[in-house]
Amino acid sequence: MVQKAKILLVDDRPENLLALEAILSALDQTLVRASSGEEALKALLTDDFAVILLDVQMPGMDGFETAAHIKRRERTRDIPIIFLTAINHGPHHTFRGYAAGAVDYISKPFDPWVLRAKVSVFVELYMKNCKLREQAALLRLQLEGDVNGDTGQEKEPAGLLAELSARLAAVEEQAEALSKQLDDESADAAAVATAAHLERKLTGLRRALDALEPGTGSGASVVPS
Repeated sequence: MVQKAKILLVDDRPENLLALEAILSALDQTLVRASSGEEALKALLTDDFAVILLDVQMPGMDGFETAAHIKRRERTRDIPIIFLTAINHGPHHTFRGYAAGAVDYISKPFDPWVLRAKVSVFVELYMKNCKLREQAALLRLQLEGDVNGDTGQEKEPAGLLAELSARLAAVEEQAEALSKQLDDESADAAAVATAAHLERKLTGLRRALDALEPGTGSGASVVPS
């Protein structure tokens, strides 16, 4: 069973959270509610999220302050944040949102289809990154097993490398298709940049696998983290 991505919804008004859940339910992912900035930060301590939808106007810790805390934490700094706001104070207010680390800034009332499409892009990028990390972890574990096996002798890694190469090729193909889709739909610059970052990671993993081919010497040290 494929692991679902988690999407964090942060708003102090229950009716707004309910509306967001109705809009995003079609994505068939795990939607997590938070009614304040403090509650959102607690959720981020234990769970990984594909994207955060963050209301700007909240009592106590507002969206800007919450985003600042998120971006200061190493664990959460790379999670995309989409700001949702019912007010518009002009370019300065929007700039403050981007300066706080948002990848997008949407004013209410927003188009449900547009919001769902934007969130789906970041969910897909998150899933691709998860697959990449799994492949890298599998490669590291197998290499350690080959070197430190029961016999104390190095095993033949050709079969493993072929299998990992095939799996990586499938992820590369999906990432390429996603990048073309983003180009075709004139997607947000942040989404395009995230896709490019994913492709660079895939390129690093491909180079690591190529370095492990017979005759090239050990390349375990170049496996991306």
